[in-house]
Amino acid sequence: MGGSRGSGGVADTASLGADERVRPTLTESLARDASIPLGGPIGEHAVVGRHWFWTPLRVGLLLAVVALALSWFGKAACIQQNAGPDGSLGLDWSGSRQFTAMCYSDIVPLYGAERLDRGGFPYATMWYDDEGKPTQHERYMEYPVLTGMFMWANAQMAQGWVELAKQGWLPTGLDVVVYFDITALWLALAWLVTIWAVALCAKRRKWDAAFIALSPLVIVHAFTNFDTLATAFAAVGLLAWARKRPVLAGVLLGLGGAAKLYPLFFLGPLLVLCIRSGKTRDWWRTAGAAAATWAAVNAPFYLHPDTARGWGEFFRLNSTRGADPDSLYNVFMQWLNWPGFDGPLGFKEPPTVLNTVTAVLFLAACAAIAFVAWHARTKPRVAQLCFLVVAAFLLTNKVWSPQYSLWLVPLAILAIPRWKPLLAWMAIDAALWAPRMFFYLGTDNKGLPQDWFLGFVVARDLAVIALCVMVIIEIYRPHRDLVRAHGDDDPIGGVLDGAPDRFTLRRKEQPKEEPTQLVAATTP
Repeated sequence: MGGSRGSGGVADTASLGADERVRPTLTESLARDASIPLGGPIGEHAVVGRHWFWTPLRVGLLLAVVALALSWFGKAACIQQNAGPDGSLGLDWSGSRQFTAMCYSDIVPLYGAERLDRGGFPYATMWYDDEGKPTQHERYMEYPVLTGMFMWANAQMAQGWVELAKQGWLPTGLDVVVYFDITALWLALAWLVTIWAVALCAKRRKWDAAFIALSPLVIVHAFTNFDTLATAFAAVGLLAWARKRPVLAGVLLGLGGAAKLYPLFFLGPLLVLCIRSGKTRDWWRTAGAAAATWAAVNAPFYLHPDTARGWGEFFRLNSTRGADPDSLYNVFMQWLNWPGFDGPLGFKEPPTVLNTVTAVLFLAACAAIAFVAWHARTKPRVAQLCFLVVAAFLLTNKVWSPQYSLWLVPLAILAIPRWKPLLAWMAIDAALWAPRMFFYLGTDNKGLPQDWFLGFVVARDLAVIALCVMVIIEIYRPHRDLVRAHGDDDPIGGVLDGAPDRFTLRRKEQPKEEPTQLVAATTP
């Protein structure tokens, strides 16, 4: 950038102007109030963007590190060790510590439950649950391939660490504790990648990434399961699309789909918008790359005779799973004393009707989103449709595991960067963890009755629905969209950014007729 230089040798134009940089202390009341202990909002004529190190992205990454540290400490109570009568170390989960301390994490019990502690290879190792009982059934690794191999690799590293520690080279502990810490390290790095990608996608609104870096959902659920791995692939995939690299975007979304299914849902919104803009060739490149990548990751496990059956465990479990406690279906079943769509089921009998209902409702929601995308006068942004599709999946699905809410965090800030509504939703969703833990504790152990938990489930779902309504309103009234307030079309649109419409469902507007001029008759 050119421009004259001041006494400090810095170009006058080195700092972005007010019309190019969004400064949240001037635009967000939440940021303005939070800035008071630090000196208050930035002045309208202040020189910004010249610090050699502290950029909004680096501030966001630092805040993410703080949130991740808080998240680790929140789970630390569940990796406490104590010595048994024989002097051997074991995890201290006495008194249902995992619930009373609200530190439960799937990472800890899955180390043994998925037989990672025994060194077996995922998808080839089979075991029996309920062995010796009428409900005995064979089991394999239940996670998608990329997540399953991630878990196995961390287990191998943990066991190698423990072996080195026995020789006095490293500090030691239970292998499950070492496994949790190694896994948490990689998951934390994945969330930092997510924040980095969101900041670059947000462009002039980079402070939005700093806002979600401190999300209550991250503090509670960053290490509840393995989902930050998928959020990283999903966010970087959107960044690749924004930079007009459709093949790379497809590869990243395919890898994300091999970790968790939801990144592949982005292909739907991209297809709808590409049809509207006549850019279907770019979509085919992305979809083809995503499909090829997903197939390349899964094919070795699906085709090898030793792992083929284990590979299908993820799909079998999802087909036979009933309505989880976190779903609206369970809310209706409990509050209305309703047996569910399928009624009483036998052991391992799939809920066929429930599976069909969830699929039909999700497809219907996707069709409604496509209608909105083609009917709105202004083409929606990619992030808006991706948020709506993922939210629709969670709301209609029979399972909403608590960590799934992390999927929405990056999409929400890109779709509707309004800090107060987003903070309200994230706070409600994060607070749901407390009644969930005390519901699982059981009323016999002084836990909470299930109505507290179900009430928070409903509140969480209503908050997400409210955000969806806000997004749809801004699609139909783009002048209210904060992202477009400075003249941008779609910062992550890639080839769609600024592209004219080629297909819509709006009727062609009739040209306005010129008003007829009436000439008054005059008497000669």
